Amino acid sequence: MNIKITGSGSYIPTEVVTNLDFAKHIFLNDDGTDFPHTNEIIAQKFLEITGIEERRYVTDNLLTSDIATIAAKLAIEDANLDPETLDYIIFAHNFGNVKNGTIQTDILPSLATRVKHDLKIKNPKCVAYDILFGCPGWVEGVIQAQAFIKAGMAKKCLVIGAETLSRVVDRHDRDSMIYSDGAGATILEATDEEGGILAHETATFSFDEAYYLYFGNSFNDTHDPDVRYIKMQGRKIYEFALSNVPKAMAECLDKSGIDISQVKKILIHQANEKMDEAIIQRFYRLYKQSPPEGIMPMSIHKLGNSSVATVPTLYDLMIKGKIDNQELNKGDVVLFASVGSGMNINAIVYKM
Repeated sequence: MNIKITGSGSYIPTEVVTNLDFAKHIFLNDDGTDFPHTNEIIAQKFLEITGIEERRYVTDNLLTSDIATIAAKLAIEDANLDPETLDYIIFAHNFGNVKNGTIQTDILPSLATRVKHDLKIKNPKCVAYDILFGCPGWVEGVIQAQAFIKAGMAKKCLVIGAETLSRVVDRHDRDSMIYSDGAGATILEATDEEGGILAHETATFSFDEAYYLYFGNSFNDTHDPDVRYIKMQGRKIYEFALSNVPKAMAECLDKSGIDISQVKKILIHQANEKMDEAIIQRFYRLYKQSPPEGIMPMSIHKLGNSSVATVPTLYDLMIKGKIDNQELNKGDVVLFASVGSGMNINAIVYKM
């Protein structure tokens, strides 16, 4: 028995926000002092470091659970299955539903339950739950789904990654330019076909690293001190990722028994182009090699960092032929990898 992705779907929000759209923002240092550079210089340096030209935001009427349901429906249709036959709905997110213009998250009921309700699934044996695992949440959901299937507890699982980060950013923080919204979903099933999940690896680093990503006050001290926004220690995250993600990827690959020369694509969390490129370079350096051209497809340039949604969205876009000069074919070995708040790292070796 092998465990494979049999269907995928994604929702790409319709609101395009370019770097120029931040021209009127008043960016501040973390101590509230004025930032010394103009917004034009900030935008240029931001593009050079992150590779992000634009990002997508949801329209005011949509919630995280709404876009997740859209992606889920597409994945179910792609897999050609009856949603009543699903055993698990695993929904990875980090901030729940945050309505436009509000400051409170809503996770009651769980977002997975809302998706099940919106899909009109009656079967009570279809278990729906959320996981909070930072940006690696969808990858971890896939790892959990394959564990359920391997243990005989499930045959078909829906795994979703969705986020609306535009609702939890501080407009005075330059890091707000990184974040975006989106949703991706996949169906995992037991199958007699060759391939599927060959190995996985997960780790949580929390002794020194737990608060590299956190909720904090606005950099504008005139804002309500009881309202919190997503904050990060960018330099520490960068150094942490470069030190630890390549090792986790290598451990996962070695566990799978697959030679690095057989890896066709690496679908890594779309966090920051320069960081992702450096991770790939260090990963191949562990095998005394250089990464092949085109090994790392990117969506961050136009879609930004949608956290837990980046990897499943990238996978779906590639499967549907929507990433220029990139494709996935039957038999290809793919390495999924992600890093994020927690600080959590995970990886999967997967054969198409």
